[in-house]
Amino acid sequence: MLQAQSLSRLSGIRHGFFTRSGGVSDGLYESLNGGVGSEDAPAKVAENRARMARSLGVEPEHFLTCYQIHSPTVVVAETPWLASHRPRADAIVTRTPGLAIGISTADCGPVLLADPEARVIGAAHAGWRGALTGVVEATVAAMAKLGAERGRIVAAAGPMIRQPSYEVGQDLIDRFVAVEPNTVRFFKPASRPGHAMFDLAGYVISRLRRAEIAEIEDLGLCTYSDPVQFYSYRRSTHRAEPDYGRHINAIALAD
Repeated sequence: MLQAQSLSRLSGIRHGFFTRSGGVSDGLYESLNGGVGSEDAPAKVAENRARMARSLGVEPEHFLTCYQIHSPTVVVAETPWLASHRPRADAIVTRTPGLAIGISTADCGPVLLADPEARVIGAAHAGWRGALTGVVEATVAAMAKLGAERGRIVAAAGPMIRQPSYEVGQDLIDRFVAVEPNTVRFFKPASRPGHAMFDLAGYVISRLRRAEIAEIEDLGLCTYSDPVQFYSYRRSTHRAEPDYGRHINAIALAD
């Protein structure tokens, strides 16, 4: 797994941006596929997730993710939930020790957050839809309700698709500009007329700054351009593959 230096130095906080290495899946899913929504063998996904849980020092049943819907919805985790009863949301926050909270990605932006003094943590799934509709700010607000202070929160943005690999159409540009005209700065012309290259990471970080997060780290890694380390929905689509693996990006409070 990969780690952010900013989060690694925090006492009592464990985290990981898991790559595709170190699991038991094979074929398209090789090898650490954590996607319960994939067509991978459920037993292999369960073993992969158990390995991730152990690396963060929690029991497998305490390794929690949600049913992601590309929304700004945030849930508070207080006790474990069954995989079959995952809440429909795109961010999780908690102040309960011994729970690992995570989100799955395969190009979208994973954001892990922590206030080590208040012992409040969060994990947000920031694809373009969620970021545009406020999932970052909603996650920070939910953490604040649990006692976190914005000025103490440390946030890290993990591997995601980067601007050189993220070509979008005019319809997406229009959606962003309709909400905020100055978001045009996150798009640069593509080689095809009517298309642009979108800086998802830059946009997510701008929303973290808007949420008054003082310390922000970006790992700067691209899921699309590195098939050895990362799964990528867009790369799989371009290759006409039938499915793709999912990463888990998780954070936990030590007991």
